[in-house]
Amino acid sequence: MTTAAPEDQLRLLSLQALDTRLQQLAHSRRTHPTLARIAELDKQIADLHGSLVDSRTAVSDLERELAKAEADVAQVVARAAKDQQRLDSGALGAKDALAVSDELTSLGRRQSALEEVELEVMERLEAHQESLGKVEAAHQELVDARTAAEAARDAAFADLDGQAAALAAERAGAVGGIDAALVALYDQVRTRLGGTGAAALRGGRCEGCGLELNPGDLAAARAAAADQVVRCEECGRILVRVAEAAA
Repeated sequence: MTTAAPEDQLRLLSLQALDTRLQQLAHSRRTHPTLARIAELDKQIADLHGSLVDSRTAVSDLERELAKAEADVAQVVARAAKDQQRLDSGALGAKDALAVSDELTSLGRRQSALEEVELEVMERLEAHQESLGKVEAAHQELVDARTAAEAARDAAFADLDGQAAALAAERAGAVGGIDAALVALYDQVRTRLGGTGAAALRGGRCEGCGLELNPGDLAAARAAAADQVVRCEECGRILVRVAEAAA
């Protein structure tokens, strides 16, 4: 039979209240809404990442394609300018002048064709750049939202951790005034039963499990010595006989 001073048994209810609050704070930390928000934003960012990479790759490819098209045009223009310079010099014979003139005509057609290709690539590049801008803006918006959510989480955690530290210090002080064996039993029961190790017995009901004691168990609890530690026959928690203590 476990015994402890009635006042120590009463103190268990205050200790239980502290432990319950600590448990609630831990639960609030694990399930804080900002965590779900961050997870949701992470998923959205990951989903958008593929589109962002594809869009950037398309723009990069078109930039290279445009650079090549511009180089092709520049090469033809340079060749035409050189031919025109030769033709304008007057140093060519009639046959050579005719050949150069024909080449200039051919180069003109080639330049026109290449400039059409260049223009088509430029139009495609502009469209993809516009699309990329939208995707990057959407991505940045999500990143900014995640940063804000992280800041909100950190602020909430700091507040919860501060409350928990204060309660832990209060609990340490409370434990120091209670019989060590009783605290050990209480902690053992509390660990096994999900956080509640002691509960008041009021009106024949265990406030731990919420069940009424049967007449025999209730009579035994009420008849037990004041220093006897009574357990609930239904849930096994320590029963603190508040009603009897208040009578």
